[in-house]
Amino acid sequence: MQNPLHLPAAELMLRIGLALSFIYPALSALVDPYAWIGYFPSAVLTLASGNDLLFLHVWGTCQVLLALWVLFGTRIFVPSIVMAIALVLIVIANPAQFPILFRDLSIALAAGALAWMHRPHGNT
Repeated sequence: MQNPLHLPAAELMLRIGLALSFIYPALSALVDPYAWIGYFPSAVLTLASGNDLLFLHVWGTCQVLLALWVLFGTRIFVPSIVMAIALVLIVIANPAQFPILFRDLSIALAAGALAWMHRPHGNT
């Protein structure tokens, strides 16, 4: 576990911003799940076979784990990439909501920047 207070300020801000953007929806879905369930494509919900709320909360748990990994973890390339991809997929899957979700693209770019900062380097 890494102490985030020992990070450079810019990296700490990126990590906190990403963590907040993944923790808030997960916690909010506990209070008002129907405000969030609509962002899943119908095909995904069909795969959930009527367990929509369970699926939502499993995804919420994954969001919290990714956020904690990015905030406190080391080797954060993987969670940063997963966050970036997830955010882009949310925008792609909900084109009618683009006026609201366009901000997710900015957050995805922040995740991409963090991933770039922590990309694996070869032995060359």
